[in-house]
This record gives sequence, structure tokens and C-alpha cells, in this order.
Amino acid sequence: MSNYKETRPWGTFENLLDSKSCKVKQIIVEPGQRLSYQYHQKRNEVWVIIEGEATITLDGVDILFKKNQIVDIPVQTKHRVHNKGKIPLRFIEVQTGTYFGEDDIVRLEDDYSRL
Repeated sequence: MSNYKETRPWGTFENLLDSKSCKVKQIIVEPGQRLSYQYHQKRNEVWVIIEGEATITLDGVDILFKKNQIVDIPVQTKHRVHNKGKIPLRFIEVQTGTYFGEDDIVRLEDDYSRL
């Protein structure tokens, strides 16, 4: 299913490509919002920051990423993105691995009570 868009408490995501070999999403995180601290058992992710700045936690370490920078998130790496800026954060997520379903999210912490 391509071009499927979903609203979440932190912003939106849109599926741009969904194939057997990969999934590509555009993710928008609203100012002051952050995603769950999570990991995946069956997929790797690569994020390309398109607009805004992202404070990304990778295995407990916070790193600031800016426009045009790339984030590599190997399978089982704990990660979270936080938009501490004043404009929406927009990035492209490319998933590779053996499974791309939303039920491969293992949430460790969540601001929206989704554990």
C-alpha cells in the first residue's frame, strides 16, 4: 500500500513505497514532540533529514542531526527522535529487512501511553 497517510499524536507519516524488499516513509514530527523510545527486531532504518533539526537518541546517546544528514539505525538499536525546534521536522525513512509491519515496534518509553 503506497501513499497511505496516518496521523499520530506526535505528527504524521506517509508511506511512499511499500514493497517486499523495503518500505519508504515521509515522517513529520511537530515542534516539541517526540516518538517512542523503541527498537525493531526485523528491520533496519536509515533516516535522511529533509527539514528542521532532530535530536536522535541511539542506544541512550543523544545526537543532533540537521538537514541533509543521514542516520543509520541497525536492527535492535534503541532509538527515538525528538523535535526540539520551532518548525516541523521532516525526514525520509527507508526500512530494509525481513518485515515492515507496525507491530515490529518494541516500545520502551512513550509520551502517549502506548506501551
